Amino acid sequence: PAPSPDLLARFAAIVGPAHALAAPADQAPYLTEWRDLYVGVTPLVLLPGSTAEVSAILALAHETNTAIVPQSGNTGLVGGQIPDRSGTQILLSLKRLNRIRDIDPLDNSMIVEAGCVLATVQAAAADVGRLFPLSLGAEGSCMIGGNLSSNAGGINVLQYGNARALVLGLEVVLADGRIWHGLRRLKKDNTGYDLKQLFIGAEGTLGVITAAALKLWPLPTDRATAFAALPSPEAALQLLNLGQGLSGGRLTAFELLPRIGLDYVIRHAAAVDPFPERYPWYVLLELSGGEATGTLKNTLETILEQAFERVLIEDAIPAQSDAQRQEFWRIRETMSEVQKHEGGSIKNDVAVPVSKVPAFLARATAAVEALVPGCRPVPFGHLGDGNIHFNVSQPLGAEKSVFLEAWEEMADAVNAIVLDLGGSISAEHGIGAMKRAKMAAIKSPVELEMMQGLKQLFDPKGILNPGKLLP
Repeated sequence: PAPSPDLLARFAAIVGPAHALAAPADQAPYLTEWRDLYVGVTPLVLLPGSTAEVSAILALAHETNTAIVPQSGNTGLVGGQIPDRSGTQILLSLKRLNRIRDIDPLDNSMIVEAGCVLATVQAAAADVGRLFPLSLGAEGSCMIGGNLSSNAGGINVLQYGNARALVLGLEVVLADGRIWHGLRRLKKDNTGYDLKQLFIGAEGTLGVITAAALKLWPLPTDRATAFAALPSPEAALQLLNLGQGLSGGRLTAFELLPRIGLDYVIRHAAAVDPFPERYPWYVLLELSGGEATGTLKNTLETILEQAFERVLIEDAIPAQSDAQRQEFWRIRETMSEVQKHEGGSIKNDVAVPVSKVPAFLARATAAVEALVPGCRPVPFGHLGDGNIHFNVSQPLGAEKSVFLEAWEEMADAVNAIVLDLGGSISAEHGIGAMKRAKMAAIKSPVELEMMQGLKQLFDPKGILNPGKLLP
């Protein structure tokens, strides 16, 4: 049942009337995500200003069996942060928990609250000569709590790992309101279960992350970036191998882009084609490190020269200025958003072993074109870690709603190929509501039993983000 007015008043009293939103206009930004696939209903949006207030909210929710949906920046793409339409689930926004509590460049660590915007965290690290390497398209609005709850990936996973690898410790409010003070900064702590990893990637189903101790690295003093044109994904894979071998671990980004994606960006984002001719595939690669400025340029030139000799690339443009580098990255970063200007787009966020990416692209393209003749595959993404965003635009002139009716059938066809190649149907966006029903098919009974056991242990009343992640 929906919470009673008296109970809603008790929740509102915890955060104060200004931070308990009941009016539909005030709630609206929290109840839909940018693709409008998920639109929720809630009796109340709560914006606590401290961990203590989060604790009080969850203690009351546990006492009264009230469902709570945690939300950070509301940039998720699988509906994990949106309440259902029952009107029974209270939305808990972490956006006011946005302090950087501490930063220690000697320790290469910082402690930040869950509502800190990712770009703010990056900038704070840079101000003391350090790098926080998590970087993704939504970094100007996504928040650390959501990044960790969904185990976000992004463009630097190749070198630094995903969100799971960037955390030293966590502060978490458990379902019954107890606070786990786990903000340790130790690089080594061999004292049993690594509890923080249970909450990273759990999508708010086991507890609410309120703060995190994050790892930092020295800020790169040198970067070298190039846009390369290639004949095939197979050539791109060989270029990746070559670049990793010649760069001594300094290859930090390696993004695969199709011609159709570049056409979209040129058409809808005022980009200029970097090349005078059209090519079927492109790679945006970047080296970074602590060398003297300009040193990596020579390494990049060596990589490109050998790639030309091996006929792996057909043309390449090294960035000659920071402005040109930023424009190259703008092409990559706008490739997702421009697709909506081409009509319906069916999204698949998948990963396969890096060596299997060319086979996956060939098989998945054939499969979706057989299902919907004339559809336009737009596969792009992080070749360096095997994560491809296999998106499919509607055929030219098609009816958007009719095309989108093929979503499940098309996703199942793509997922079957992914699983056959030993991959994952969710590389970096999570499971949320979108892929929840598929969990029984992709997880073994033993895996599901362990996951359900953890849920029962941490949230026995099932009040944390119900209807998400677990089947």
